[in-house]
Amino acid sequence: MRNNSDYVNVRPARTADIPSLSNLLTDLFAIESDFNPDIEKQGSGLSMLLNDPSGGSLVLVASVDGNVIGMATVQTLVSTAEGGRVGLVEDVIVAREFRGRGIGAMLLDRIDEWSRAQKLALLQLLADVENRPALDFYSSRGWSSTRLICMRKMF
Repeated sequence: MRNNSDYVNVRPARTADIPSLSNLLTDLFAIESDFNPDIEKQGSGLSMLLNDPSGGSLVLVASVDGNVIGMATVQTLVSTAEGGRVGLVEDVIVAREFRGRGIGAMLLDRIDEWSRAQKLALLQLLADVENRPALDFYSSRGWSSTRLICMRKMF
């Protein structure tokens, strides 16, 4: 078996990647019960992240032979608790047939590098409480749970 670094390319996303990324988000939102796939909404959100003039966001893709097989996003927020900027990691997904090969770890490693370069105080993310494989993956990568719960209000 080939080493992941020999065939997986992790790079910043481009506008041309949006359809492939939207398809990955459809798979992700099928796992996460709080979200519903909507290609138009996902495309709009991705476009906003990719065209963020502040430079405070990053969309990464993992590709094999030019085909997008994974993604992760991070965007910055200001935390009063931390007294500075922090990162919100979202949309970490690897195509089912490529899972378990270290690709998600590669994406998170690149997010870590970017976050350190941005001098972020910490990273945070939300994960579905019933998605045990994802929770175990994040835990194995040094993430820890908090006592906070996520609440939202829709408009």
